[in-house]
Amino acid sequence: MARSRNRCHPFNTEGLVRLWLLRMLVPLGLHRKFFGKSCVNEDAIALALGLDAWLDIDSDEYRPATLLVELRRLHAQAERAACSTQPPKVLSANVEQLANLVELGDIDQRILEFAILLHTDPVLDNSADGLGMLTSSQVAQCLAVVLNLTEREVQAALSNQSVLARTGLLHLDRRTSNTLKCKIDLISEDFADAMFSFPVDGIDELLRGAVTRAAPPNLSLDDFDHMKEPLSIVIPYLGRAREEQRTGVNVFLYGAPGTGKSQLACVIAKALGCELFEVAGHGTDGYPIDGEHRLRAFRFAQSFLAGQGKLVLFDEVEDVFDDGDTLFGRKSIAQTRKAWINRMLEQNQVPALWLSNSVDCLDPAFARRFDMIIELPVPPKRQREKILRQACGDLLTPEAVARISAVDKLAPALITRAARVVQAIRPDLPECSQTTRAIEHLISATLVAQGHAPLKKADACSVPAHYDPAFVNVDADLTAVAEGVGSSRNARLCLYGPPGTGKTAYARWLADRLGAPLYARRASDILSKWVGGTERNLARAFCEAEQSGAVLLIDEVDSFLQDRSGAQRNWEVTEVNEMLTQMETFAGIFIASTNLMTGIDPAALRRFDLKLAFGYMKPAQVWALFRRECEVLRLADPDPGLESRLAHLACATPGDFAALRRQHRFSPLASPSALAAALEAECELKNLGGRAIGFL
Repeated sequence: MARSRNRCHPFNTEGLVRLWLLRMLVPLGLHRKFFGKSCVNEDAIALALGLDAWLDIDSDEYRPATLLVELRRLHAQAERAACSTQPPKVLSANVEQLANLVELGDIDQRILEFAILLHTDPVLDNSADGLGMLTSSQVAQCLAVVLNLTEREVQAALSNQSVLARTGLLHLDRRTSNTLKCKIDLISEDFADAMFSFPVDGIDELLRGAVTRAAPPNLSLDDFDHMKEPLSIVIPYLGRAREEQRTGVNVFLYGAPGTGKSQLACVIAKALGCELFEVAGHGTDGYPIDGEHRLRAFRFAQSFLAGQGKLVLFDEVEDVFDDGDTLFGRKSIAQTRKAWINRMLEQNQVPALWLSNSVDCLDPAFARRFDMIIELPVPPKRQREKILRQACGDLLTPEAVARISAVDKLAPALITRAARVVQAIRPDLPECSQTTRAIEHLISATLVAQGHAPLKKADACSVPAHYDPAFVNVDADLTAVAEGVGSSRNARLCLYGPPGTGKTAYARWLADRLGAPLYARRASDILSKWVGGTERNLARAFCEAEQSGAVLLIDEVDSFLQDRSGAQRNWEVTEVNEMLTQMETFAGIFIASTNLMTGIDPAALRRFDLKLAFGYMKPAQVWALFRRECEVLRLADPDPGLESRLAHLACATPGDFAALRRQHRFSPLASPSALAAALEAECELKNLGGRAIGFL
């Protein structure tokens, strides 16, 4: 040991600690490191033992042999008084309270008292370090000497089946050699400080540093209306489990960050009228607690909350189930303790809610031991609108609420955080347009940081302005189709035809007419570079639409329905199979649109209830829409002679008129003739066909 220059007295040097120090120095031979060649190496130990005079002896007068005689005298004196030597009263009372709760034996209590003082008394800690790096058997030998026990008694008290281990109070690290303090690790440093510093009063102080009482929820069951079906199962099940004191009750709840998992756990506890205790993720000093200590804290909570009708919450379970490193072959904590985790999930006495951002962290052996595995998705559009209005109030315009709520990756936490920031600077942004832009900027930046697309300036799922199915050339009555779909609420429609003919616009108009949200997905939203990823994305799209009662639109559906007879790779077949399966089992309204019907798998065509061919506009439709556009753009009434001129346009589409309307915003069309010329130019581009455009 290096010589210390700090000559301040330690805060606990009397009684038991003094006896333990002398047993380390004499029977365990620690005096060899305590004695230097010319002086005492450790001032703090000398002060603790009343050997102050030896600190001022000159090196010429320093006699280690004489000091050893004095140490042996002090040790013999301390041993004679050992029977009347007691731990500090506060510590003794707190440990006795623990003993009554979990039936700690006398030996368990003595070892726990030593461990607590070892973690709180700097002199005892520093002295124990002098014992060097110890194996597990050497730890038992040292504790047997220091506590005047037999090695067998110590080994039994530190075994994996002991009360100390089962409650998580104290853990003997058997993996490597280490110092005594690191080998007999407590549930937390906060726990050690609390047990030594003040009388523990109540469960909160007893669990301090390991488990905390969860705060009341800010939300209610109404805010999780999109989870009505799973909650109708999980709440009564947990209620029965508490009443009947069932063991092995565990619910795994997962969802993307910000979807409200922690809030939902608190809402469930409130609905059951019980207290929720959360396994701490960080200590009172703010430093994070590692997965192993959190797992021990869970065991601790299970021991001390059993039979009290409580619930336990373990958030961010990735700390335990997914903290390994496959690249370097390092297993997660759960994988290294697989048998113990399995037993815990089957025998835990307090019902537990386990929260994670993803279910992928779960080994199948663990997954099957959870009573329920529930996904908490991003709320549907109508729920997102409600959250936006509640969180933002008059900070957003109605148009912005409709546009932002259309983003299907918009987690509730993202909304509330952006609203809180803008509320703080509201005096600097007096106009609603300013607060709207600020909220949109914050939300968009976070979406991009999460790997999603930024907010769009326009609602991609809204019905186009001035849309009218009368201008769509299709081989059916679209209004009648809408009425039939609305009455059945179960349909599979295939809309095919050239670009711009109104396929996507009709899907938006249909959803709006039915009063249902539209879930629009492009091929790029679903296709994945990972094997199996496309199938999972397809399944998720259908599942989300069904749960939300939304109309599901998949554009460019030919990407997923190519004829399997021409497939060259296995994944090309599995993607089509997944799409067909989802179409077959989907209990809702599914609309597929494509520009290409050639090459689509025949089995897919059979699964569509209705296949609608969208073609180029008829001359009468072109003229009627042209006249309306002149009115919308505030142009003069068109000359009747333009009708015959436009009648020659064989490939005009509603999309062409929409493009001209956008063009008019920055390059105004001054007259009906100019509008007609622009429309002819749009159509001429299509007539170029496969001819090259530009330089040769």
